[in-house]
Amino acid sequence: MSAPELKVKIETRRLSFFYGSKQALRAVDLVCYASRVTAIIGPSGCGKSTLIRTINRMNDVVPGTRLEGTILIDGQDIHAPDVDVVELRRRVGMVFQKPNPFPKSIFNNIAYGLRINGQRDKRRLEETVERSLRGAALWDEVKDRLEDNAFSLSGGQQQRLCIARALAMKPEILLLDEPTSALDPKATAAIEELMAQLKGTVTIVQVTHNIPQAARISDFTAFIHLGELVEFGQTGRLFTVPKDKRTEEYLSGKFG
Repeated sequence: MSAPELKVKIETRRLSFFYGSKQALRAVDLVCYASRVTAIIGPSGCGKSTLIRTINRMNDVVPGTRLEGTILIDGQDIHAPDVDVVELRRRVGMVFQKPNPFPKSIFNNIAYGLRINGQRDKRRLEETVERSLRGAALWDEVKDRLEDNAFSLSGGQQQRLCIARALAMKPEILLLDEPTSALDPKATAAIEELMAQLKGTVTIVQVTHNIPQAARISDFTAFIHLGELVEFGQTGRLFTVPKDKRTEEYLSGKFG
C-alpha cells in the first residue's frame, strides 16, 4: 500500500476537546484515508469515543463542552459557518456500541431517515431499503419479514440493521463505536466481514477495545492514551514494530 494511492478523507489538526474543565483530547493530529478502515485503540476513558464523535459534531449537543483545533473532511473545515450540520451527519453515519433500532418495523427503521428528508416515493423507498439491507449483509435473513418489529431480530442482526440504517443515507464515512463489543463471536465475525466489504466504497473509522479485531480488519491504527495520540501507522507495522514504548506495553497487555 503505497502513499501515492492514498487520499486523505479526514484530518484533525491540534484537536483538543474539553468537558467543562476536564480535557479529553490533547492536540490530536490524525489522518484517516478514504476507502480504508482506521482503528482507534486505547484504554477505557482515553478519549477514543470523544474523538470519533467530533467527526460528525455529535459532541455539539453535550452542554459545557469546548473544542479547539480543526477537523477537515475532504479539506473542508466542518466547523465553518456555512456547514450544514444535518448534511454533515448524512455524510458521516454513526453506529453505536449497543444496537439501537427504533421501535418500528425493519422496513421503517431503514426508511425513517429517508422520509424525514422528504422521500415519499414508495418504489424508491423499497429500492433503498433493499439496497441498504443487502449492503449490511442482512437482506437474505429478513426479506420475508420486513414488517416485523426490529426488536424481533437477534443482537447481531439488530447491529447490522443499524448499519443498514446508516447506509441508507449513502454516507461517505461510517463511524463505528465498538460495534461488536456486545455481540457473540458469530455475530462479530459477520460484522467484521461486512466492514471488509464496505471499505471499498465507505471510509470507516472504528473504536475498538478488541486488539485482535483491530489487527484483523484495519488498514491503519491509531493508539490513544490519556487523550494524546501516541502513535499512528499502518496496522501491520504498528502491531509488530511499534515506535513508542507505551504502544508496545498496551499491545502486550501491561496496562489498559
